[in-house]
Amino acid sequence: MGAITPLNIELNNIIDNVGEQLPITRVNKIKLNLGPVGVLLSFYAITLLLLTVIRLIFIVWQAERTLNENAWPQILLNGLRIDISILSYLFIIPLLISFIALFINSKNSSGNQILRSFLKAWLITSVTVLVFFEAITPTFILEYDLRPNRLFIEYLIYPKEVFSMLFTGYKIEILSCIISMIFTTKLSMKLFDTSWQAKTDLPKKYLALLGISLIFLCALGARGTLQHRPINPAMMAFSTDHLVNELTLNSLYSTLFALKQMQLEMSSADFYGDKPFDEVITQVQQSSNLATNQYVNAEIPTQAFHTASYQGKPKNIVILLQESLGARYVGGLGGLPLSPSLDKLMNQGWNFSNLYATGTRSVRGIEAITTGFLPTVSRSVVKLDKSQKNFFTIADFLKKQNYYTQFIYGGESHFDNMKSFFLGNGFEDIVDYPKFNHVEFEGSWGASDEDLYNQAHKEFNELANKEQPFFSLVFTSSNHSPYDFPDGKITLHDKEKNTRNNAAKYADYALGNFFEKAKKSNYWDNTIFLIVADHDSRVAGAELVPIEHFHIPAVIIGKDIKAKQDSRLTSQIDLAPTLLSLAGVSGTHPMIGHDLTQIIPNEKLRALMQYDKNFAYITRDSKVFLQPDKEALVIAKYNLSAEDKLQLIKRAESHAIVGSKLYQQALYH
Repeated sequence: MGAITPLNIELNNIIDNVGEQLPITRVNKIKLNLGPVGVLLSFYAITLLLLTVIRLIFIVWQAERTLNENAWPQILLNGLRIDISILSYLFIIPLLISFIALFINSKNSSGNQILRSFLKAWLITSVTVLVFFEAITPTFILEYDLRPNRLFIEYLIYPKEVFSMLFTGYKIEILSCIISMIFTTKLSMKLFDTSWQAKTDLPKKYLALLGISLIFLCALGARGTLQHRPINPAMMAFSTDHLVNELTLNSLYSTLFALKQMQLEMSSADFYGDKPFDEVITQVQQSSNLATNQYVNAEIPTQAFHTASYQGKPKNIVILLQESLGARYVGGLGGLPLSPSLDKLMNQGWNFSNLYATGTRSVRGIEAITTGFLPTVSRSVVKLDKSQKNFFTIADFLKKQNYYTQFIYGGESHFDNMKSFFLGNGFEDIVDYPKFNHVEFEGSWGASDEDLYNQAHKEFNELANKEQPFFSLVFTSSNHSPYDFPDGKITLHDKEKNTRNNAAKYADYALGNFFEKAKKSNYWDNTIFLIVADHDSRVAGAELVPIEHFHIPAVIIGKDIKAKQDSRLTSQIDLAPTLLSLAGVSGTHPMIGHDLTQIIPNEKLRALMQYDKNFAYITRDSKVFLQPDKEALVIAKYNLSAEDKLQLIKRAESHAIVGSKLYQQALYH
C-alpha cells in the first residue's frame, strides 16, 4: 500500500490542476454525481444484464435446438438488440422528465420528491412487468412452442375460464411467477433506495449536453437500426426453427408487438356485412372449378385434392416477381415501349394478357402468388401475426414433396416482414444482400436487378446439380423509388435518369440478360419460370377501384411450355395452382384459384381486387364494387334480373370476407 499512496497523491494533484480548467471534474474529484439520471442508468444496465441471463438460461434449456445449429451466439446478439430497444422505449420518458426536472428545479426539494416517487414507481413497475413476462415464458413454450404473444392477449378476454384453468393445472407455475415478482419488486426497491441521488452538481450547460446525448442514444436504441425500417421480429429472424427466432425476442416485446399487429387485423365482415360461414364457404366452393363433393375436409373448408395436368418427373419452379411493373409499362400489353425483353418472352411462352393483381402493395402480391390467399381489408398475411407459422404457402407444400425452397432478394429480407413469414412457412433458404457473392451496383434498396439475377443464376446452377427439385422466389427491386440503376446500360426513355420509366426499362434489360444465360444453363430443361408483377406502381383514379391500374403482366415460360396468348380473365391467385399443375405436383391444398391448364367455364372466370377499404369482383360481363357500410354497386354489360344481381352480389361478398374468416379461425393450412 505504501507504494500506491504517492501515485494517489499525484493523481489528485493532476485532477486539481485539470479542475482549474474543466469545472465538471470538480464534482467530488473523479466521482460524477448524476443525480436521478444515475439511478436510471443503473436500472437500465442491470435490467439489460438480467434479460440476457434469462435468455441464456432459455438457450441452455432448449439446447437441443439452440446448440444443434450453433445458433446461440446469434440468439444472444439479436436478443441484446431487442432488449436495448424495449428498455429504451421504457426509459426514454423518465429520462426526459428527469432532465427537465433537474434543469428547472435542481434545488427544489418538493419537486425532487415528486420526481423520486414517479421514477421509483415507473422503474419498479417496468422491471417487475419484464420479469413477469419472462417468468410465464417457459409455460408458454411448453404449451405452444412460442413466447407469449397474441394468445396471451386473447386469453385476457376470458378471465373466468383462464383463471380456472390456471389454478387447476398450473399451481406451481403460478407460485413461481408470484415469487419471482415479489423478489424482483423488493430487490428493485432496495436498488432504487440505495442509488437515489436527489440532485446533481453538474453545471446546467453540461447537464443539457448530457441530456441531449442520452435521449438521442435512447431514441436510437429504441429504433434499433439505421436501416429503412425500425427493428422488428422479422429483422431478427435467422432460422427455420421458429422457437430459435422467438428466443431472440423478450416476452414483453413479443406481446406488445402482437398487440400492435392485432390492431391492424381488420375483418372484411366489419366493412361489408357479415354472413354465415357455411353460406360463404358454399359460395366460394361453387365458384371454383371443382365439384363441391371434392371438398371433403370440413376442418379446412377450401381444401381439396388437385391433380396435376403434367404427370412426368416434377419440374423446378422459379417465380421472378417484378417490382411495380404495371401493364402500362409493358409494350406487349399496350403500354409504353419499355419492355422489349419481356415482350419477346411473352411471345415465346404462355402469356396472360388479361391478368389482374389483387392489391397495390408488394406483400399483397406475395400473398396472392405464394399462398393463393384472397385479399382482405386487413394487411397482407405476410405481416399479420397468426400467419407467421402453419399458414399455407406453396413453399411449404413443395417442401413436403421433397423440393428445396428458397427466396432470393437483393435488399434486406426482413423488409415488410418477408423473412419472418417465409422462414415460418416453408422457405428453407433466404439469400438476401448480405449473402450475395458479388455486387457491382448498390442502390437504395440493395443490389441491382443484374446483380440479383447473377446471384440467382449461380444458385440455380448449384441446385440443378443435385437430385432434389427446387422452388425459388426471386424478388426484384430496381424498379422502385428512387429508381437507382447503373449507368450505361440502357438508352434512356426520359431525359432525366432516375425516373420510373427508365427504371422499368432497366429492369427489363436485366430480365433479358438473365434469360439469355438461363436458356444456355443446366437448369433450363427442367424448370418452369413465371414472370409476374407484384402490382402496378402508383394507383390512382376516380373509380371506387381503378381497375386499369391492377392490370399486370404474367408469362410462364420454359423448354416444354408452348407459346400461346391467353386472354381469359385471370387473377394473381390463379397462378400458384397453375404452376403446381405444370410442374407435375399433385396434392391436397386450400387454394381456390383456378388451375388454368384446365378448361374454366366463362361464368367462373373472375378477378378480385382490394383497394384500401373497397373491394372489386370482376367477371367477364360485370363488375361488383363493395364499400364499407353501403349497398353493393353492380355494373353489367347486360341487364341482369333481380335474382341474378343478388346472386352476383352474394358471390362478391363471400369472396370479400372469406379471407378474414379463414385467417381468424386458422383454417388456411
